[in-house]
Amino acid sequence: MPAWTTGARSRSSWPPGAPGSRPRRPSCRPTAALTGAPAYVRNGRLDILGVNALGAALYAPVLDGRTLPVNLARFLFLDPRASDFYVDWDKAANDAVAILRGEGGRNPYDRNLSDLVGELATRSEAFRGRWATHNVRLHRTGRKRYRHPMVGDLELHYEALEVPADAGLSIITYTAEPASAAQDALAFLASWSMDRTTQSHQPAATETQPTDL
Repeated sequence: MPAWTTGARSRSSWPPGAPGSRPRRPSCRPTAALTGAPAYVRNGRLDILGVNALGAALYAPVLDGRTLPVNLARFLFLDPRASDFYVDWDKAANDAVAILRGEGGRNPYDRNLSDLVGELATRSEAFRGRWATHNVRLHRTGRKRYRHPMVGDLELHYEALEVPADAGLSIITYTAEPASAAQDALAFLASWSMDRTTQSHQPAATETQPTDL
């Protein structure tokens, strides 16, 4: 089973006592074979709740050392780096709004969702215009292009899988075409991620105190 980073034990930004205010620990059983594929778990508000090591490496510009949950919509519409990271930013932005629209239809009284939409509508003209179009067309599979600061451009196939044991959660997985530049890029990110994990588990060096001769 792959190692996952989750936000279940971190402090949530959601108001205490509000519906859905406690982030659930994502079920990792369906992802037992995903050690070689970037993957993350998100809810309908586009909060990333859990991510495997390769997913964290791919989404490093989004996560940026932040404690989970991290919201993808805030990154897309409020972070200037988003237009560099998402090569097809317009499509990513349209998809994000459609997902939020769909979540609003399923949970119309979700205070956290309404707070998020209000924040984005206030701070982002790009979001405000898209929200007014009422687009709820969702795509469960497709291709996305990224411009990663470490490996450059890569095109990946994605698939969104609903988590049977956790209603409202989805696992997003990414794969590259065999023998492609994107596959080489993922292999590099996997190696880089493994090196970082190994270094983080190394014991800290102890300082040797000088002795009198």
